[in-house]
Amino acid sequence: MTENSSFQHPHFRHLARLMALEAKAESEQLQQQFLHSSPAAAERTGNSLIQLVMRDEFAGLGGRWLVTLGKRNQQTNLPWTRLRMGSPVQLSEENNAESKPWRGVVSQLRRDTIQVAFTEWPEAENERATFRLDLASDEFTRRRAQAAMALIDNAKGNRLAELRKVLLGEAPPHFQPMPIFNALHPRLNQAQHEAVAHALAAADVAIIHGPPGTGKTTAVVELIRQAVRRGDRVLACAPSNLAVDNIFERLLSAPELNTGATAQIVRIGHPARVLPALRDQTLEMLVENHPDMKLVRKLTKEAHALRAQAAKYTRAKPAPGERRDMRQEAKAMLADARRIEEQLVARIFGTARVVCATLTGLDEQLLGDRQFDLCVIDEAAQSTEPVCWIPLRYSQRLVLAGDHCQLPPTIIAPQAAAEGLAVSMLERLMAPAAAPEISRQLTVQHRMHQQIMDFSSATFYGGTLIAHATVQTHLLCELPGVQSTPLTDSAVHFIDTAGADYQETLEAEGGSRYNAEEANLVQRKVDELLAAGVAATDIAVISPYAAQVRRLREQLAAHLENGLEIGSIDGFQGREQEAVIISLVRSNPDGEIGFLADTRRMNVALTRARRKLIVIGDSATIGGDPFYAALLAYFDQIGAYHTVWEETW
Repeated sequence: MTENSSFQHPHFRHLARLMALEAKAESEQLQQQFLHSSPAAAERTGNSLIQLVMRDEFAGLGGRWLVTLGKRNQQTNLPWTRLRMGSPVQLSEENNAESKPWRGVVSQLRRDTIQVAFTEWPEAENERATFRLDLASDEFTRRRAQAAMALIDNAKGNRLAELRKVLLGEAPPHFQPMPIFNALHPRLNQAQHEAVAHALAAADVAIIHGPPGTGKTTAVVELIRQAVRRGDRVLACAPSNLAVDNIFERLLSAPELNTGATAQIVRIGHPARVLPALRDQTLEMLVENHPDMKLVRKLTKEAHALRAQAAKYTRAKPAPGERRDMRQEAKAMLADARRIEEQLVARIFGTARVVCATLTGLDEQLLGDRQFDLCVIDEAAQSTEPVCWIPLRYSQRLVLAGDHCQLPPTIIAPQAAAEGLAVSMLERLMAPAAAPEISRQLTVQHRMHQQIMDFSSATFYGGTLIAHATVQTHLLCELPGVQSTPLTDSAVHFIDTAGADYQETLEAEGGSRYNAEEANLVQRKVDELLAAGVAATDIAVISPYAAQVRRLREQLAAHLENGLEIGSIDGFQGREQEAVIISLVRSNPDGEIGFLADTRRMNVALTRARRKLIVIGDSATIGGDPFYAALLAYFDQIGAYHTVWEETW
């Protein structure tokens, strides 16, 4: 890892030091989890899965091994987990200290199985072995971020140096006259149109600020399409594979980007991390499926055969230099194969107008010195700043899209978070002095009933959000087959459990909290919604506490089979559902609110519902905090306040 002192600019030295703190904390946490907690406790954290067996394994996706794992009892679903598609993981054989761990990437996650892509076949010594899967550290990402920062730090007299000065506040951003353009999206609203025009006018950097439900990704895709229309080559990035795939999928349906036989949109990245329906457009699969790859495969096969022959023991003594010649011939064959692959990559990149990738998936060896006219980073507020410097080395201009009023990047080291690693590049650039010039906010939201929207709008966005007429008054009772009941013919419902002895409980292992009585009340509300005709697939239950999520998944397991969603608030960012129930959990005489103190997390929770928001919590515990005092007052103002004593049991 690059030493902090090797950076000239104090800002980069500061970021490098914070990254080192985070790397140490992450390593210690994973080591503590693996070595010092029981397997059951590790699984309860959501970072591990234990007692797994191999259900299936086969070769695929560019020579990788895809292994499907599940519990031994095939009727048993996997517990709640933080592992997601694209998560780096480590697989180890349980009850075998001598077993070598295998590193891989989660390629698929279902209720009862998890699939992992490995570069080598994980073969256990014991056919009856069980396995443990753990979240792994991602040191590779940190090294790539530090390499990018070092390059930008040392840039002199070029475009990279100019961008560095603008992004570090040492030079003002410049804008061209706002372009006039005809929207390609048929329903682009005025705020989206202005944000796209502002981004197109940016000579250096611009921000599209997209509060919940305001169509940020629609604006981002419109920006990319308009940039391509005027002749730009675009690098489209995001912190997560799902966010990249969201953009990638929409661009694939754009008619002007799908003409001709060559790919105009290419997705860089491990195919296992890409949604199955989109894998054929990944760079790796475009190369793999090219006719010229037949020769590459032939050369590779013959080279391996020659190397095996050179290493093979024979009774007859080989002629002098014969083994060396075979190895040299094999080496030349492999070099020819690599050269053909490089030519194919260059050919594909040469025709691509848009390249999509995660921020950490931008490979220097793959991209070389290629340059893009525009780089767009979606969900930029969820990424740490060091990672956002990676695509700058390939870009002439930058547009950041996101919302710094929702969840920030996840930081493990408290010191690193306190000293600024949790502040994204977007949030830093959104400082009051720069924001009016550099950013444009989207204002029309197409998700929530106005009463669901209003508190968030007033608290986080200065009352600027407008509910579109199509969603302003929509309710559950207007859905086909849903009856009109007190629960379905109103938009917001808060149930106060104060005084009912709904005490929170700290887990014996794992450190998370749950509230058993509150979970029972959530179950009753789910049953009421289902009885009124609301489909299970239209309901989501979320909580900030992993222990409560696990308890709810156990209690409502039957409904999970029918499509009910239960998960963490963090896992639901960027998502929406017709009806959302939030279980706040905290109930104690000391007014301790823990995770609830992060109001940005609560902003996410309160803005996921389209037609019905139900919040369950203890006003006596949360009411001492100014944010929750205002929220309780808002519930009372709109007639949404209820007490648990009103519930009929």
